[in-house]
Amino acid sequence: MRRSHSLNSSLQKQIDQTFIQVLTEINNTDQSSHFISGFFTPSEKDILTKRFAIAYWLKKGRSYSNIKQNLKVSSATIAKVQEMMKSPGFEEALKRLETEEWATTWATRIQQFVHK
Repeated sequence: MRRSHSLNSSLQKQIDQTFIQVLTEINNTDQSSHFISGFFTPSEKDILTKRFAIAYWLKKGRSYSNIKQNLKVSSATIAKVQEMMKSPGFEEALKRLETEEWATTWATRIQQFVHK
């Protein structure tokens, strides 16, 4: 079923590629922060960040009730994110986060060892 507001598939592909290129060229946290603040509405940003937090906490083994209570989201939202976590994009984001956590943990341990 095609919705009346759907774009021509060729145009949609071109727009998608351009958007991805812009994202690819953002190369530091200041630029990322400015892009997110300027591009997304506060509610869109809230949705995206909560989605990321839900995925992260599910990966860490937190319960639905804990996530619901802390993030003020529904069980349906958590279930939807849990399903989305199977996508390559979510897997990549979570893998990058885990790698960063591992590196930070070991950097801290090394600093503590060196400063003894």
